[in-house]
Amino acid sequence: MSDAVLTLAHLNKRFGALQATSDVSLDLREGEIHALIGPNGAGKSTLIGQIAGGLKPDSGSIALAGREISTLSVAQRARLGLGRSFQVSSLAEPLSVKRNVMIAVQALQGHSFRFWKPVQRDESLLAPAMQALERMALAHRADTPVSELSHGERRQVEVACALALKPRVLLLDEPMAGLGPEGSARLTELLEALKHEVPILLIEHDMNAVFRLADRISVLVAGAVIAHGDGAEIRGNPQVREAYLGD
Repeated sequence: MSDAVLTLAHLNKRFGALQATSDVSLDLREGEIHALIGPNGAGKSTLIGQIAGGLKPDSGSIALAGREISTLSVAQRARLGLGRSFQVSSLAEPLSVKRNVMIAVQALQGHSFRFWKPVQRDESLLAPAMQALERMALAHRADTPVSELSHGERRQVEVACALALKPRVLLLDEPMAGLGPEGSARLTELLEALKHEVPILLIEHDMNAVFRLADRISVLVAGAVIAHGDGAEIRGNPQVREAYLGD
């Protein structure tokens, strides 16, 4: 597809006798949320690792905005526009919400130290950090230590950190994990508003969120994609129902 911004083609990864990903091909297009679902042990974490750069595929290719990135490092991929939030929080809890996002901006700008001005008042860091927090409806919590946030607010900060990197693509790894119905509904609303700014590859177990958010869904089972389609197609697919959704 000409509008594909992220393309995975025939990815394979084996660990000894285990075929963790098997000939996986899918793409992410402009203006959409593409959800990747599957049971525990399906190979989603291995696939995420290959996309993000922590794992090297045994074969196959990964292209970001038409550029092959399979051999690039995690940092190189981030600089090219691959943004990611993690399943397990990586926030610095003693620091403020604002400072956490500013650290992400600092990483994008390629240097860690500002000897000529106090970092907290550096407008080149502060402005994009506050913009990202506003997109995630957290500007009012900018000066709050992360340690004082609810679990749902922490997930919003993690997405804000990814947004601050000005990504071309956003890879979200189970952003609803640990959230109650209210927190999940709130984050779902925020992500729904983002997809026209940045396409999102969403790895998620919350099926309510998946079926509300996803324009397309790919189902991964035993390392292989067994189905692609929209919500109605996936709900009605007998193979998917048997392998994952259940009757």
